[in-house]
Amino acid sequence: MSMLEKRIAKKVDYPDVVGVWDRSVRATHHFLSQEDKEFYQNLIPNFFDAVELMLWYENDNLIGFSGVDGYELVMLFLDPKFIGNHYGTNIITWLKSNKGINKIDVNEQNEKALQFYLKQGFEIDSRSQADGFDKPYPILHLKRKGD
Repeated sequence: MSMLEKRIAKKVDYPDVVGVWDRSVRATHHFLSQEDKEFYQNLIPNFFDAVELMLWYENDNLIGFSGVDGYELVMLFLDPKFIGNHYGTNIITWLKSNKGINKIDVNEQNEKALQFYLKQGFEIDSRSQADGFDKPYPILHLKRKGD
């Protein structure tokens, strides 16, 4: 596999980022209602300025994006055609080493993402019954083992 490249996203990139988010959510978040998908899709660009939003590329292909706030990974979404090719592992490894991330929230119903993060050295710390918008999607709060 060739080297992943990254860069900080700019406002002009936001439509591409939302596109990755949409394709990723359609492939992985089957538990969301269509109405809630649209609710989140309209909201997500508002959060881009609140995080360090990085775009991850390989050979000019946008693989996905990550958003970090302090030591928390707030968002990590990959274009579905790149899921399962170790890109997520490479991104998490880089973020742990270079940004010191030690916290992640994950939808409890997104079992593949949960298993992925557990394999990356995180463990469940606590659980919220609803998400941050009081929607009925339980959130698992993960922390890095040993922290």
